[in-house]
Amino acid sequence: MSRKKKCYLKSSTICTNKKAYYNYFIEEVFQSGLVLMGWEVKSIRLGKINITESYINNDNLNEMYLYNSVIQPLNTCSNHLFCDSSRKRKLLLHKSEIQYLSNKKNKIGSTLIALSLFWEKSWCKLNFGLAKGKTKIDKREDEKQNQWNKEKSKILKKVRFHI
Repeated sequence: MSRKKKCYLKSSTICTNKKAYYNYFIEEVFQSGLVLMGWEVKSIRLGKINITESYINNDNLNEMYLYNSVIQPLNTCSNHLFCDSSRKRKLLLHKSEIQYLSNKKNKIGSTLIALSLFWEKSWCKLNFGLAKGKTKIDKREDEKQNQWNKEKSKILKKVRFHI
């Protein structure tokens, strides 16, 4: 009998875009696979990726691509390969999903941005969201709400201990 080796990872999340929730209202979240080269997968396993400035756009009507995601090449990468660290990467989506997303994206003020990158079994997956930009006033109100929630939790902790 052959037994399968299980690889236990600390976390399946590779990286997250923390600025996304600060700068945008996220309306819907979607998931897709990525078309990657071998050296990119090795670099991602080492955590050498940045998706903070990345966005999603469709070049053709039937394909969507991830732009501005930077994957740093390894030092031990082969000499005969050209490693373009910020090339566009194709997303693996169904035609109906692509049509739906392109229709939603064409609305004024809407965009598709990368939220997080994670492992699902041995596949590298991307969470991305349909987003609308926030104004300075919206950001201030969010900060006030976060501060109030922190204060509220502190008050509730004090009340619980005194009872």
